[in-house]
Amino acid sequence: MAPSSSPLRTTTSETDEKYANVKWEELGFALTPIDYMYVAKCKQGESFSQGKIVPYGDISISPCSPILNYGQGLFEGLKAYRTEDDRIRIFRPDQNALRMQTGAERLCMTPPSLEHFVEAVKQTVLANKKWVPPPGKGTLYIRPLLIGSGVILGVAPAPEYTFLIYASPVGDYHKVSSGLNLKVDHTSHRAHSGGTGGVKSCTNYSPVVKSLFEAKSAGFSDVLFLDAATGRNIEELTACNIFILKGNIVSTPPTSGTILPGVTRKSISELARDIGYQVEERDVSVDELLEAEEVFCTGTAVVVKAVETVTFLDKKVKYRTGEAALSTKLHSMLTNIQMGVVEDKKGWMVEIDRCQG
Repeated sequence: MAPSSSPLRTTTSETDEKYANVKWEELGFALTPIDYMYVAKCKQGESFSQGKIVPYGDISISPCSPILNYGQGLFEGLKAYRTEDDRIRIFRPDQNALRMQTGAERLCMTPPSLEHFVEAVKQTVLANKKWVPPPGKGTLYIRPLLIGSGVILGVAPAPEYTFLIYASPVGDYHKVSSGLNLKVDHTSHRAHSGGTGGVKSCTNYSPVVKSLFEAKSAGFSDVLFLDAATGRNIEELTACNIFILKGNIVSTPPTSGTILPGVTRKSISELARDIGYQVEERDVSVDELLEAEEVFCTGTAVVVKAVETVTFLDKKVKYRTGEAALSTKLHSMLTNIQMGVVEDKKGWMVEIDRCQG
């Protein structure tokens, strides 16, 4: 059964147009169904065979599958970009492939190889290239999934796994222009030592929804979680990493098992070092957060976003944002590489295809 149409999508009889008929200026971070997705399967103990590009739509799965009963699943997120000279590129897909392999080991799953992952992403984007927004109008968000899809009743590794990739054109994750307004949650926690906070497990996300819903209902943009061990150190938001700046030192919590090692986080750390900042990966207390000059978040969806305010208990602190902020410079440096405005000296971008108009 095919998914229902998005209000941003209109039908067309053409099959070779350069762009899909989408209201690009109205894109937010929501699903706009595209034409095709990628699907591959493998048995436990075997390797993934080459998958297939199939029409995008619902999938059939047993109610006795481990993904539905026990949450045995991982997902990734990355983006494809269209440049001004009509190239389509994806950002560091090898890093997402490696992170999926790390998560698969933690959840006792069979992952696709790095080469298979990257090639499958390329195929998915190429099959849906008309859904890659025009330059400056958004990006194609790509969502690879690895799920335990075989039938098993008891708690055990799945007898079969499905590797699936779908995508959607998207705009900004947060529509606010000046910066995010965060609430520090001191009562619930996103992860704990020895758990799955350091991998992109599907089970990491539904437990934060209650905190996020309550924060948004109170007018906040997102929630910042503290560590479960001490309740004194900051960790991450619901779906992105966090940095603080004081003087020439940029600090971010370490990826020691409770924090997701973000690809954007890694890239921004490198770019900050390139322009002379000292970057430290260490425990960052909530007291240091409140004394910082600047705070910003990084992630595939959010890219680089300044934090305007943080509220902790009855204290609210405002930070530097705007053109003078480091986050603004780093956002420009990163997106210029992604969009082909400057030369990619890092070797981060993987070109898909030169489109024919």
